[in-house]
Amino acid sequence: MNATLKTLKERHWKESQAHSSWQIFKIMAEFVEGFEALSKIGPCISIFGSARTKPGTRYYDLSAEVARRLSEEGFGIITGGGPGIMEAANQGAMQTNGKSVGLNIDLPFEQRPNEYIDKDKLLNFDYFFVRKVMFTKYSQGFVMMPGGFGTLDEFFEVATLIQTEKFKQMPMVLVGRKYWQGLINWLEDVMLAEGNINPEDLALFEIVDNAEEVVSYMLDYYRTRQLAPNF
Repeated sequence: MNATLKTLKERHWKESQAHSSWQIFKIMAEFVEGFEALSKIGPCISIFGSARTKPGTRYYDLSAEVARRLSEEGFGIITGGGPGIMEAANQGAMQTNGKSVGLNIDLPFEQRPNEYIDKDKLLNFDYFFVRKVMFTKYSQGFVMMPGGFGTLDEFFEVATLIQTEKFKQMPMVLVGRKYWQGLINWLEDVMLAEGNINPEDLALFEIVDNAEEVVSYMLDYYRTRQLAPNF
């Protein structure tokens, strides 16, 4: 290898390692800020879904209704803080003076948090994995509205954590039978048939169509269970 090229590569590697070391402190700061803020809020439900869903559409309005109903029952609402389904859910929480939390992340196409988040409950993250920990640690239930890759990522993340008992069993609902049925069919016809999941894994979630079903499922689940952080 050319001596000059080797020297440049070694210098770049050392600079990269130094950057990684300092990065640890930034990651720690995000964890500390998140833990301190969310530990004071109380029982919450996370609502996930597409950032592309427009106001006035079926699932936008349904998300707002779900959040309103859950807020009326005393749950805070946590979203990813952006537009679309997230905005609708935060709006629904605010309409009933419920706790409206936004875990915002800096993305090229989704940088500004929506206007319906409580000013003292807006957290900004640079790291997806830190943000995910906040969702999973402080949510006592999960509502999956129709969404894209991000929503699927969050769905499978939560399902995996429950399946592997990394945190206790949590109520999780998929809203919109028509939207989710193709995925469920694939889980049953392919994953289950190939032996990659067990039949009981399909009971980790419930599929519903309206706000009444979401609220009833959450309330029924906690009639005999204690509300507490997940791990």
